[in-house]
Amino acid sequence: MCGILAVLGCSDDSQAKRVRILELSRRLKHRGPDWSGLHQHGDNYLAHQRLAIVDPASGDQPLFNEDKSIIVTVNGEIYNHEELRKQLPNHKFRTQCDCDVIAHLYEEHGENFVDMLDGIFSFVLLDTRDNSFLVARDAIGVTSLYIGWGLDGSVWIASELKGLHDECEHFEVFPPGHLYSSKEREFRRWYNPPWFNEAVIPSTPYDPIVLRKAFERAVIKRLMTDVPFGVLLSGGLDSSLVAAVTARYLAGTKAAKQWGAKLHSFCVGLKGAPDLKAGREVAEFLGTVHHEFEFTIQDGIDAIEDVIYHTETYDVTTIRAATPMFLMSRKIKSSGVKMVISGEGSDEIFGGYLYFHKAPNKEEFHQETCRKIKALHRYDCLRANKSTYAWGLEARVPFLDKDFINVAMDIDPEAKMINHEEGRIEKWILRRAFDDEKNPYLPKHILYRQKEQFSDGVGYGWIDGIKDHAAKHVTDRMMFNASHIFPFNTPLTKEAYYYRMIFERFFPQNSARLTVPGGASVACSTEKAIEWDASWSGNLDPSGRAALGVHVSAYENKLNSVTKGVEPEKIIPKMGISPFGVAIQS
Repeated sequence: MCGILAVLGCSDDSQAKRVRILELSRRLKHRGPDWSGLHQHGDNYLAHQRLAIVDPASGDQPLFNEDKSIIVTVNGEIYNHEELRKQLPNHKFRTQCDCDVIAHLYEEHGENFVDMLDGIFSFVLLDTRDNSFLVARDAIGVTSLYIGWGLDGSVWIASELKGLHDECEHFEVFPPGHLYSSKEREFRRWYNPPWFNEAVIPSTPYDPIVLRKAFERAVIKRLMTDVPFGVLLSGGLDSSLVAAVTARYLAGTKAAKQWGAKLHSFCVGLKGAPDLKAGREVAEFLGTVHHEFEFTIQDGIDAIEDVIYHTETYDVTTIRAATPMFLMSRKIKSSGVKMVISGEGSDEIFGGYLYFHKAPNKEEFHQETCRKIKALHRYDCLRANKSTYAWGLEARVPFLDKDFINVAMDIDPEAKMINHEEGRIEKWILRRAFDDEKNPYLPKHILYRQKEQFSDGVGYGWIDGIKDHAAKHVTDRMMFNASHIFPFNTPLTKEAYYYRMIFERFFPQNSARLTVPGGASVACSTEKAIEWDASWSGNLDPSGRAALGVHVSAYENKLNSVTKGVEPEKIIPKMGISPFGVAIQS
């Protein structure tokens, strides 16, 4: 993938304007250090910073159709490009790049081709025949994209805020699963899956084999690469399953023939962190070439300003998790790896966050998963995309495969519900799907390891350390006036205030602060889900340890004050493994 910038209809075709757009495009060079391209057609400019993953030799952008009347700049990976090429027998392609199909599909199908793309993408397409343009973003928002409008009537598109925020009167997040056409001058949703209607509760019975096969297909298609790659392996369920499936099916692929069948895995954490220990154990089980990166609390604190500049957010959860991922990505890139496969999205689809233990019924459980998936582009997708691309590293996320989501979100949510009596912990249906006695994917205790949010799993001291650091730089008086200084998304903690000050320095425009989500949260919940437990309203922290009575390492001091001496609910006591899943022991 790459970084894109487009300026459309700016009423200025001068050399000075071209120089300015080149300058702005260079702000995105970290996303694509391999090559730069700029095509100008009148007062329309399409710029590109390339990270070459597929067809590094000839896939430079912008891309064109045969007579160059259609011009495309795209950030993405189209996994079904070979099948799509077969559907275009009368077209001649200039490159073997997976994104080369976009201009030709548009010629054949007009604006209605977007849903044919199986992959992740953000693109701008200029049709010089009538000077119209089309912009589209992938279904879930795995790729980042923004749109802005200039006083001169121009439309600006960029992979990151820093590419356009100085030039636009107003800008905003380009909504995922949408396209924007110059002919209609409005957004239109092209992605319309059944689960988008939260009121419709699915009823398909759970079939573990169907779920397993769907996920394996999602991983296998993401092995499309012409460069060295690896997997992120924290030792949690999601990353471990990604690594297990990749290791199982890597042999025989084109990637294995080019780079060898030995899979490389990567993990980051403070010294002695839960993730380092678990990741090491999974790597030994799978036989990967494992790389561990330790960081200190001070390393993380020193990186926070860079993290906020690159992630373009002041959201507490995102910054906590993005910082170790940012540090790890730099190490990974220095090893020569350009692409990694990661486990984002599983918790949203299966209700894996610990607060889902308190979901009152299957209807609310399902509706919360729908809300979480729809918000991913502002949280985990943003983090995974921008903290890796800060160093020219691409992250692919098989849990957010369109086909896999359709399978998983069509399952009766009763099967996803946590049921203590039956030994069903969070994400039980995913765990059970890969619980193969004859040919195990993972060790049992890893397959049934309790959910750890990434910012917790790298070491509990990380969050405690940044809270202490923020407390030294944000005074009580500053907090007292917070609602006047920051009336929108007013920071409620010193940590949040600290992040907000840094963000405002980089991105001072009102449009910028409006791109960041807000609202109360406990253990990464939506604001709506806080209603599930009355005690949570007094313990609003996005860490999984804020799920009082659920996380085995919950914040004990706050727990005691909430329960007033009453023994907490033993939702995750000691577990024993049975052939049927997890047996909870008292």
